[in-house]
Amino acid sequence: MSAKIFSIRGALLLCALALIVSGCTPAGPGALLKGKKYLERGDYDSAVTQFKKATTLLTTNAAAWNYYGVALQGAGHPIDAANAYQRALELDRDLIEARMNLGTLWMEQNKPETAKTEFTACTLRWPNDPTAWLKLGSAQLKLGETVPAERSFSAVLALKANEAEAYNGLGLARIQRGRPKEAAQFFAAAVKAKPDYAAALLNLATVNDQNLHDTKAALESYRAYLALEPRPDNWEEVNALVNNLELQSAGLAAAPAPAPSAPVTPPAPAPVAKPVAAPTVAAAEPKPKPQPRITTPPVVRLAQSPRAQSATPKPVAPAPATRPAPAPTVRPAPVQVVQVAPETQIVTRPGAAPATRTIAQTENTDSSYVASGVTPLPGSTGGAAGARLKPIKIIAPAPVNFARYNYLSPDKPAAGDRRAASGAFTQARMAEQDEKWADTLRAYREAAELDPSWFEAQYNAAVVAQRVRNYASALGSYELALAIQPDSVDARYYFALTLKSAGYAPDAANELKKILAAHPKEVRAHLALANICAQSLRDPSQAREHYLKVLELDPTNPQTTEIQHWLAANPG
Repeated sequence: MSAKIFSIRGALLLCALALIVSGCTPAGPGALLKGKKYLERGDYDSAVTQFKKATTLLTTNAAAWNYYGVALQGAGHPIDAANAYQRALELDRDLIEARMNLGTLWMEQNKPETAKTEFTACTLRWPNDPTAWLKLGSAQLKLGETVPAERSFSAVLALKANEAEAYNGLGLARIQRGRPKEAAQFFAAAVKAKPDYAAALLNLATVNDQNLHDTKAALESYRAYLALEPRPDNWEEVNALVNNLELQSAGLAAAPAPAPSAPVTPPAPAPVAKPVAAPTVAAAEPKPKPQPRITTPPVVRLAQSPRAQSATPKPVAPAPATRPAPAPTVRPAPVQVVQVAPETQIVTRPGAAPATRTIAQTENTDSSYVASGVTPLPGSTGGAAGARLKPIKIIAPAPVNFARYNYLSPDKPAAGDRRAASGAFTQARMAEQDEKWADTLRAYREAAELDPSWFEAQYNAAVVAQRVRNYASALGSYELALAIQPDSVDARYYFALTLKSAGYAPDAANELKKILAAHPKEVRAHLALANICAQSLRDPSQAREHYLKVLELDPTNPQTTEIQHWLAANPG
């Protein structure tokens, strides 16, 4: 693992700001400055000690918590690092550096679904940052979401021409889609853009050898890979493969090749300080904040080749690149954002460790963002296992008469004028970025009226209405969204949360049960249903069943302690 520190105004200014904000003694800023110096030297253990002291004194300083997370991550404490990043985001939900670091940590922990959530939020907040799109594409690629990944990598190239990592990512996506010729073209473009890019050279050689059976072209790329300095860690395996291919091309019997080695990760480079200005999308550009950032090197993997019984490298995922200086900030067209990542994905404010699949939000949370231009629900302290709805002890169960929701049950809307709707959608996205919620809601409603079949428009209108607590409007829009995409887990989940907020607890529970019938491992639905049963329906047996399911599916859930206390206070 490696960490790179990006400081815009410098440690001294950071310390000065810490003094102003927290009113602490100089000991806190001093520890912060010392920790940064240790971090730049790669002395993570010493940095942890200093940042721990700094966060104890500067308890509300989000930047200090972000640095603390970087140090913990570098020292090999991923759980503590995640908690530090999440604490930073609780203090400052717009601290995108912490969100980027958290996403990178989840990728290192092989949790691409949760990482994708964080990276999606980064792209919505920093739409002009190619690194954010590159990381999002890498997470999507690992999840097998090839088309969204291709769009993310294309967004990188639109912002930064000839980005080798983006071409490499497009090549990997084409491999996943069974298009080796196109993949080879992208790998070749990556090599042209960056001739010493090891991952692209190896991928190009592998595709030519294993898929296209072009030995001559494969040997050319393999030799270029072997000529890299310093030598790649898998140099011996690749060299043996090249020797076998040369014997085959000469018509001679191939010598037995050594068995492929385990995946090898190149050693992490030392941290480097590099001032970079952070892009924003606000009308008046705010001054960027100095925050640490994490990058990781590419991973090269070898796999058994069906030819010559030799070790043949498989295409590898691109490494998250060091964040370069961004292009001049401009306000993007929201419709283009929708085209980049079409699937609906809620992105919430992290405050918990990741779970099996998703993140959750509550109806009383801060702003968040959604991929494909889908608007944020009110924010969350969520996490993969769901929102932090703390279980409570049931003291005096009593029968309660609940209002029931009068379902509209609309038919699937007919298609309208998508082109005209796109204009309104663009206006909504611009108003959303400026947090003008009344204008945002009006524009999304207009887009939904112009094209009633547009899921994102209906869904966004529901989300914004929910944010401003216009529950009647939100419920109607969610029903229309579900009429278009009845299998949308996110739409049904937030429909359930809105029903609960509007006082329709039994109906909310029924919607969550529908989710669990189709997706029994949906942790956030189990947690939300358990909370409704415990807090609203006063059904401790049902609450207990679903709380136990949360613990079974997600033992590291941030609500584990509260759930265990509730279970102890409410024995079955």
